Amino acid sequence: MRHVWPVLFLGLLSCSNDTSSNPCTDCVDAGVDAPHDVTTDTSTPPEAIVFGARGSLTQASGKGGFRFGAATAAAQIEDGLTQNDWYFWTAPGDQGGLEKGEAFVGDAVKGFTNATADVALLKQANLDAYRFSVDWSRVEPQRDQIDETALAHYSDVLDALVAEGITPMITVHHFSSPMWVDDFRQDDCDPNADVTDANLCGWGHPTGVDQIIEELAEFAGLLASRYGDRVDEWCTLNEPINYLLASYGSGMFPPGRSYLLTDFDLLVTIYRNYLRAHIAMYDAIKANDTVDADGDGQAADVGFSLSVIDLVPTRMGAISADPEDIAARDRIEYIYHFLYVDSLLNGTFDSDLDGMPDEQHPEWQGKVDWLGVQYYFRTGVSATPPLIPKLNLIFCFDRFDFGSCLAREDETKWVPDMGYEYYEPGIYNVLKSMSARYPSLPMVVTEAGIATNVGARRAENVVRTLEQVQRAFDEGVDVRGYYHWSLMDNFEWAEGYAPKFGLYSVDLNTYTRTPTLGATVFGDIAGSRTLTSDQRKTYGGLGPMTPEE
Repeated sequence: MRHVWPVLFLGLLSCSNDTSSNPCTDCVDAGVDAPHDVTTDTSTPPEAIVFGARGSLTQASGKGGFRFGAATAAAQIEDGLTQNDWYFWTAPGDQGGLEKGEAFVGDAVKGFTNATADVALLKQANLDAYRFSVDWSRVEPQRDQIDETALAHYSDVLDALVAEGITPMITVHHFSSPMWVDDFRQDDCDPNADVTDANLCGWGHPTGVDQIIEELAEFAGLLASRYGDRVDEWCTLNEPINYLLASYGSGMFPPGRSYLLTDFDLLVTIYRNYLRAHIAMYDAIKANDTVDADGDGQAADVGFSLSVIDLVPTRMGAISADPEDIAARDRIEYIYHFLYVDSLLNGTFDSDLDGMPDEQHPEWQGKVDWLGVQYYFRTGVSATPPLIPKLNLIFCFDRFDFGSCLAREDETKWVPDMGYEYYEPGIYNVLKSMSARYPSLPMVVTEAGIATNVGARRAENVVRTLEQVQRAFDEGVDVRGYYHWSLMDNFEWAEGYAPKFGLYSVDLNTYTRTPTLGATVFGDIAGSRTLTSDQRKTYGGLGPMTPEE
């Protein structure tokens, strides 16, 4: 989601000509900020929005239903993940790590120790759904060695969720792996050599990858068999385009491979391999989760989540109507939003990314039950000069403006800790686009949120996102819920601990969770299943937001 790094590759990031932001580094969002009126038209009060009851994620009976949830990822919140790739990627050298990124993940926010207690945070906010990941490295720290204590821990969390009437969704692979999947501390991954149980050499190795896919499918099947009596909703992969760009394209994530400019064909092969992993996990979950836990007639609903961006054709800092810029935007939209979904619905793969599938994989066809969309920002794309020749486009990169960076229309919408622009209608635009292409595929917003230290900004983000989701729903989009990112402040991957996305702030000294104004407002909405006229007038609309301090 949400991150600056995805776009180091396609450059879909940081699209502002003014980079003189001064983010607040000392303030703490304690949820007491006084909101200000952000409506642009006060002559007619906005109507209240009433949301349907939580329903099935995929079945016809659930159309029109809505779940209110929050999301987390194990590697971002859990303590004790000492066999996880992010642990060694960020650890100091004297602890065997590479000291990459802004901070050592360490014990994160002690989300393992406090896991069952944190269920109370969801209940306090009146949420009825929780998306979280089961950490693969904790369950299988060494290849084919299963930690039953770890499995029992996650089982306890599920019991606590079910007892509170909260629907669990498990993400199987959320940006992190056991070290034995690709041990970047070693340099012995010869493509012509055999791999070992201690190092399968990653998603690009010609023989190791098949074993990784087999192991990940076994892991998914194990979770489905152990937890299927309480879990019906499964997310195989989180943001596969972003994950692979960061880990195998730009090298910003472990294992730090950089194939974007050195071996683009291998990078495409890795994308195909990761898609194969989804297929293997889909089949394993379907085979092992045979209990209809929620009574909707379907034992297992299996999908995945995509990072989506409101992509804008741009030239010289302004929105462009030039056909070349529009075509450049369309090429990125195809790769970012459509490539994987097309492959799974149609049983095809487009290996040269030209928009026309050149491979037939009938065994893939139809193996996605629902689609998660994860929205945070909009950005510009331009066709000239073509700095990425294979894609014939140019992008805004960090502080270097090559022409595709959109000028900021409203400084209050800028998110300084992430370097991008929050644009309210973007999620509406993307939901409409995805629905037009995939009219029969149910969708759910599996992530949306904002990095801020100001409670009123978080409340505004929640309300405005829900307004735009409802706008899409009113126009026929089958969208069935919203999971806020994130339940609590956490380790934000390469950005470390500075960005604060949590409904609950976390004191990194005491690990105390404190509700922000975002949690209070979201809780009021979820509790009444109504976004009131007063809430919309106070926090909603398209006007300026409360400034970042």
